[in-house]
Order: sequence, then structure tokens, then C-alpha cells
Amino acid sequence: MKPRERKIAEGFLYTDEYQLTMAQLYYRVGLHDRLGQFDHFFRSYPDYGLHKAGYCIAAGLEWLLNWMQNTQCRDEDIEYLKSQVNRTGSRVFADDFLEWLRKNGNFDSISLQAIPEGRVVHPNVPLTVVQGPLAIAQILETSLLNHLNYQTLIATKAARIKESGRGKVMLEFGLRRGQDRGANAGTRAALIGGADYSSNVGLSHVLGYQPKGTHAHSMVQLFMALGEGELEAFRAYADVYPDDCLLLVDTINTLESGIPNAITVFEELQRKGHQPVGVRLDSGDLAYLSIQTARMLDQAGFPDTLIVLSNNLDELVIWQILTQIQEEAPRYGVDADHLINRLVYGVGTRLIVSDGDPALGGVYKLVAVCDANTWVPALKISESSNKTPNPGHKHVWRVYDQRGKATADLLALEDEQPGSEEQIILHHPFQASKYRVLHTNAVTEIEPLLEDILQEGNLVAELPPIEGLRRRRDLDVERLDPGVRRLMNPHIYHVSLSAKLWKMKQELISSALSPIRNRVAP
Repeated sequence: MKPRERKIAEGFLYTDEYQLTMAQLYYRVGLHDRLGQFDHFFRSYPDYGLHKAGYCIAAGLEWLLNWMQNTQCRDEDIEYLKSQVNRTGSRVFADDFLEWLRKNGNFDSISLQAIPEGRVVHPNVPLTVVQGPLAIAQILETSLLNHLNYQTLIATKAARIKESGRGKVMLEFGLRRGQDRGANAGTRAALIGGADYSSNVGLSHVLGYQPKGTHAHSMVQLFMALGEGELEAFRAYADVYPDDCLLLVDTINTLESGIPNAITVFEELQRKGHQPVGVRLDSGDLAYLSIQTARMLDQAGFPDTLIVLSNNLDELVIWQILTQIQEEAPRYGVDADHLINRLVYGVGTRLIVSDGDPALGGVYKLVAVCDANTWVPALKISESSNKTPNPGHKHVWRVYDQRGKATADLLALEDEQPGSEEQIILHHPFQASKYRVLHTNAVTEIEPLLEDILQEGNLVAELPPIEGLRRRRDLDVERLDPGVRRLMNPHIYHVSLSAKLWKMKQELISSALSPIRNRVAP
């Protein structure tokens, strides 16, 4: 796209058509300035087929805020909207609405609360709460979901891979396999969720990280085609990068050529006063090759050089590799724990596309409307009960048990203070017969999760750097029950409604359905 076209495609019109047609309808009936509240949440954890996540990691908020604060409706946008026609050739958008949009097409009127980036989040809990004039809040929906859903999805996948790799160094290699410029968002989310570094040079620089990488097979292929061979390719790389020498050893034969040639080059480096970094394995049985590579490097006097694994890694593949190493390494005289501690994981395609579940089911639902300075709950009823949102202006609390572990996220009405009574009743969000009772003496902490981020367009929260978001992630993941963190068949984390919110929701459903139930059939 040309620069001018990109401004249109990624600016104020970075939304769906129906958001704009609804905004015009609100304008036409005089409701465009009425304050509404929308909740953004997801309905279920990513399900990768063979396994399912037991938690998610919130991400994407800072980039959404940057977009909101640097976006407004421009003359070029108005001209484009003016050119739209319907099936009969009449204009879709009228002049008076477009003039209003020209003056008010920005997000300066929006207030926003959110669960901060880096925190553990769960289904049906509002990650983001938007309050503002109905027309503008409606237009915001598409971009908000676009910014927050994908980054949360990738941060979650990265956190699970980090967990599977026992916290060892993880490199993100997904730029070449990501969806166009969306790969930048994926890199950022991966760094929040668990990746330590990325090969993505531009975004690494923007975020303050040193990009990481090795070399390609093509370098070895080139030297071979010119008759110089793999060893000379390795020597050339070591000459140029003597203090960062990490060699890709599987172009010809990993154990019979790659590792012996790498050892030769490492010995030459040592004699020159340099310490080699390690080798990278990118094909074959990575568990077996890791063991044999460690054995050969140990015997050659390089017991602490790194072994970087790549090639379609994800949390399950890494788990299988480590399980195999634990079982087989002793057979070859290799210390399994020491080997595992020197592994580094290069994760690309399966992370950047969230292989197995490529979209987070995040939604944006109207839950309240302001009428005469009072927030009136708004309800949407679905034939599937688990798709009926929780209405009203709410707070979200995280309840910690006697171990200090998170035991439930509790949605409650704004005037409630959980823990003020002897017991807390936790209702299942959709099933009337399911509830828990927690005695407050068994609770160590009740933490509010939503924070004020924007107040009428003004940023009122501090946005930490990636390192701060990682610390949040680590603290939250550590406070999860081990069963919830489990890779396979995780324990169900409880998201609950207070008794007062549950009662209000059921009364609203009953009131909405009563005319239908009382209708007399002809």
C-alpha cells in the first residue's frame, strides 16, 4: 500500500462497516452521545486439539492505547465514507452524520479500565471495560478486539512453551512465518508471554532487546558449492563472529560432520582466546541428537556450550524431548539434568500462528447504558446459556486461598465488597445448581484486577516496559495451582459471580423472556 492508503486502512476506518452504520443509527435516533459500557472478554481458553490451555496471559493493551491516542477521523476518511452507496445507488452515510463524525471522530471521550498486560486472565472475566458515547464506543470495537485478542493468544502460547521448557532460554523466530505486519504484534506478545529474545531485528530494537540468531543452511551450502566445504564455512563464521559463534550443524550430517567440524572450530577459537557459544540442531530426532551432541561436546572439553533446538517446536514437542532425554541420557553417560540446563529453544511457526487454535474467541458486548445518571444493565440472551454475557457495571476480584494460590476470579456488582462477611458465595456463571462457599478465614487475599487506564481519553496509568510485564506474568503464573498450570488436562479454574450479580442476571433473563413465555399460541 502507498503511505496515504495505509493511513486510511489502518487509521480511524480500521473497523467493520457495521460499526459505522450502527453509529449513524445511534446519531439518527439521538442516542449517539448516550454513555454505554462494553465489556471485552473471551469465552474459552485456546484448545490446541491434543491439549488445552488452563490460563491465558493478557497482552496488547499498550499498542491499542497508542492507536487510540494517535487516531482521528480525517478529511480523506470522510470523503471515502461519502462515496459509499447502497443497493439502490443512494448514499449510505448522510452529510449531517459525517459532519458530526468529522468533529467527534476520535477517542478522547473514552474511559477504559483493564486487567494490565502480563497478568493471568480467564474466560468470561472482563479484560477491558470501555465507557463512552455509544457511537464512538461502538466504532472502537473492531480495533480493540484486533489489538487485544491476537496478542493475548500469542502471549498465552509463549507462556505455555516457557513452562514446558522449564523456564530455560526461549528465542522467538516467527517473523518469516507470521501474518504480514501482524508478526510484529506476535513478537511483542511472545516477549511478554515467555520468549527471552527474538530474531526480529526491528521490533527487538524498538522494545530494547538485543536480537538473536545464528546462520542459515545456505551459508554452508554456498561454501560446499564453491568446493570449500562445511568446515571452511564454520571457520569463516567464527572469524567474523569469534565471540558469538553458534553453528548450525545439520546441513550434511549432524553427528558425523556437523559436530566434529564445530568442535574443530571451537578448539581453534579457544586457542585464540575466544569462548564458543554453542551449536544449533534444526532437524532429525532432536532428543537423541541432543544427547549425542552433549556427549561429543563434553568429551571434547566443551561441557557448557549451548545446544539450541529448533524446527517446529511447541509445548508438547518440548515436553516430549525432555521426557526422552531424562530416560535415555544416562544410557550414554550423559547427565540429563545438566543437558537440559544447557538447552535453548528456538520457536517459530507454531508460536507465531498459535498452531492448533489460531484465534482467541474474544468478544465485546454492551453490558450497561447510562440513563438519568444511573447505569442500567443491558442484557443479551443466547440460546446457548454460556454465551449470555454478565450484565451491569461490575468489579473483578481475584481470591487467594490459604496457600496463597489463586482459587477464583469473582465478578461482583460495583457496590459490593467481597470478604466483608463471614463467607463468600461463588456462583457458576451459567449453571444455577453449581456454587461454592468460601469462608473468609480460609482466604488470604482478595485482589481487585481492573485498573483505570484512560479517563476521557487521558492516560492515567503507568505502562511498564516488557520486563515489568514479564515480572507480572511470573508472579501470576507462580500463584496458580499446579493443576491449572498442567500441560495436559489442566484443572478448571473457577470464574464465579457474586450472589447479588447472579440474582440480578437471572431476574433480567426472566423479565426479558416473560412476554414470550406468556404469549398465547393462536
